[in-house]
Amino acid sequence: MHVDFLPDIILGNIFSYLSLQDLRSSSLVCKRWYSILNDEDNDVWRLHCIHKLAEEVLSSDLLSSTPTYKTKLKAFHHAWNPEDCSRNIYIKPNGFTIHRNPVAQSTDAVRGKIGFSHGRHAWEVVWEGPLGTVAVVGIATKEATLQTHGYIALLGSDDQSWGWNLVDNHLLHNGDSQGNYPMLNNAPKYQVGERIRVILDCDDNTLAFERNYEFLGVAFRGLPEKLLYPSVSAVYGHTEVSMVYLGPPLDG
Repeated sequence: MHVDFLPDIILGNIFSYLSLQDLRSSSLVCKRWYSILNDEDNDVWRLHCIHKLAEEVLSSDLLSSTPTYKTKLKAFHHAWNPEDCSRNIYIKPNGFTIHRNPVAQSTDAVRGKIGFSHGRHAWEVVWEGPLGTVAVVGIATKEATLQTHGYIALLGSDDQSWGWNLVDNHLLHNGDSQGNYPMLNNAPKYQVGERIRVILDCDDNTLAFERNYEFLGVAFRGLPEKLLYPSVSAVYGHTEVSMVYLGPPLDG
């Protein structure tokens, strides 16, 4: 039987065995294949999720902001990089959460798997353990260091990283405070478990944040035109931080 006469359900089963790169190519073959693969919640993406993602994370609310199977899979492929973090940090089995080991006199950081140099991107960060004296959320280049002695705001300590310290609401870059953030009188401090949305606009070269879906304003302008990675740095033992990438789509 010619492939054009196969039912959609059979084509879907075949697609579920293809790599993401092959799926992107397949979606360009014809309108019918595009239509099947454009359904972000069908069995193709569901089976890929089952193969790639831990059952515990699929049944949790961590991925509640990624409502379809395709967006959950996309988030996994942009999650923390186990090969690009301090030796005092490991990625938990769910694939989305780092755990910092209780090492004294050390500040430790991690980067996401994929960096961005164009387009607009957003991801959510949830600090699920104690903040300690310094807890910084932001972005970094590949040149930014991932571990240092002492308890410092590592993310933002050089010209290769930009961060927001959730403990004192200071913006940090190149080792200096860039002022308070957000620009509000008596701005509330971060509460453990709140979702922070990080918004990186590589076309406008800006970084902004939302908290509880409230836009807090642009934090940094004039970002360099180079690969910028989601990043956090932490000092507290056993602290855990999750990151869920939200957009754009895998084929966008």
